[in-house]
Amino acid sequence: MFSLVRASRRASSNNILCRRLHVSPRLQGATNLQVAPGHKERRQSKIFSSADEAISDIQSGSTIMSGGFGLCGVAETLINALARRPDITNLVAASNNAGVNDKGLGKLIYTGQLSKVICSYIGNNKHFESQYLQGKVAIELTPQGTLAERIRAAGAGIPAFFTPTGYGTAIQQGGLPIKYKNDGSGEIEVAAKNREVRVFDDRSYIMEEAMWVFLMAVAESNAANIAASPFDSKGDFAIIRVWKADEYGNCVFRYTQHNFSGAMARAARVTIVEADEIVPAGSLDPQHVHLPGIFVDRVVKSTEPKEIEFRTTSSPATIQSTVAGEAEKSEDRARRERIVKRAAKELKNGYYVNLGIGMPMLAPSFVPKGVKVHLQSENGILGFGPYPIEPMVDPDIINAGKETVTLLPGAAVFDSVESFGMIRGGHIDVAMLGAFQVSQTGDLANYMIPRKMVKGMGGAMDLVSNPEGTKVIVLMEHVAKGGKHKILKSCDLPLTGVACVSQIITDLCVFEIDRRAGKMTLTELAPGITLEEARSKTGADYDVSPSLKTMDE
Repeated sequence: MFSLVRASRRASSNNILCRRLHVSPRLQGATNLQVAPGHKERRQSKIFSSADEAISDIQSGSTIMSGGFGLCGVAETLINALARRPDITNLVAASNNAGVNDKGLGKLIYTGQLSKVICSYIGNNKHFESQYLQGKVAIELTPQGTLAERIRAAGAGIPAFFTPTGYGTAIQQGGLPIKYKNDGSGEIEVAAKNREVRVFDDRSYIMEEAMWVFLMAVAESNAANIAASPFDSKGDFAIIRVWKADEYGNCVFRYTQHNFSGAMARAARVTIVEADEIVPAGSLDPQHVHLPGIFVDRVVKSTEPKEIEFRTTSSPATIQSTVAGEAEKSEDRARRERIVKRAAKELKNGYYVNLGIGMPMLAPSFVPKGVKVHLQSENGILGFGPYPIEPMVDPDIINAGKETVTLLPGAAVFDSVESFGMIRGGHIDVAMLGAFQVSQTGDLANYMIPRKMVKGMGGAMDLVSNPEGTKVIVLMEHVAKGGKHKILKSCDLPLTGVACVSQIITDLCVFEIDRRAGKMTLTELAPGITLEEARSKTGADYDVSPSLKTMDE
């Protein structure tokens, strides 16, 4: 693997060097192009006339890091330019997610140009999910914080690092399906490898490789692609969207537009920026530059409108739909509201809290007056507020559920790297998540039903990676459809985290889990629920607290 890269670096002819640097033939004769040996192109002006020109030297088999979270901050202009080039195929993309249907990277899935996506979340992209389950596209599921750190490490010249995220799960043990066979059998063609484990201060960590090491391994597995698109010590291209860029490539992001984009620009060999505004050099306050021009190679004007995945407003109809869903009955709404109201009591004054998608997002609505909690969203907000009224909807202010939200006085915005530093470092007081299954010892499964449904772990593995620093609370209905148990002796679905859950709040009761002892205790029963009913609907062993009380909504 490394010999191929070294051999490429030793090539001396201008033609080979330009190809090595992904410089298009049209750019090779440009008088303002300076090539730094073995590295980047250098141009006196980084402004390109069009997206088509800026992506003209992307080749089949290239790796593309694509910024964005949901549809926020996605480089739609550049992606559309790629979609107009059906001759560019077999692309490997690294991104948090792959857009929605034919928006964002989803467009390149529809055109058949993507062969593999390294991501943390599939979410509501049904087409992407079906293509994966049918073996038509490969997916390397990676915890969101690990993905951010892999990219950051590549840009910083760090080949690998150790993280608690994913220890004890299929991320550490290997075996997650990367690609299914394309014959309808549902059999795995390529499975993920296991990770090295080290113990530091009596705590287990797994080794993750920086994105550039990882991508060279991808290249090595496909020799034909190496010849067509040789990999250097970084990803081939990054395509990102920014608010403002100057002619030197200095960039400013707007609110949650930042996400993974800054780290990707630092990790790529060629970074292509589409900017909402291009301004003269000197127009940007140096203190406000998020991405220095040294990391940017090409800038084009963005010509595509900003997309919103979930345009969520504070109208009563929207709130009702969010809480229950249009088809749900009043009984279902009452069950969920009981869970959310009880969960709100765990949010104490001054807490920093991360809320998962679904019911957890509703808990702040029931926090008592006078109690102030700071809501953290892993896509880069600390201090987000309620849904906006329609005139205040902003496509650059979204939460982790890709919903439009507002920023409260005193809020802060930042990128995904900093966000997951907060999370893994135990700076978040409480994390609330949903679940498919929870075990009596505190194991959690909430991202995948093999061969049937794959949502991806998103940031959940990171959120539960430091249960000593962050209390993990699961909110869920007590049983699945058909009365199937969700609280079990041991989970039989792929785990999100091991011995990480401290409390379970359901529509029937509340359980406290002693993670160190591996014991679960029933502490509260909902009004009208008997001990016998709770026992019959729970597939786990547990003790009953001598001070058992009625669940207080």
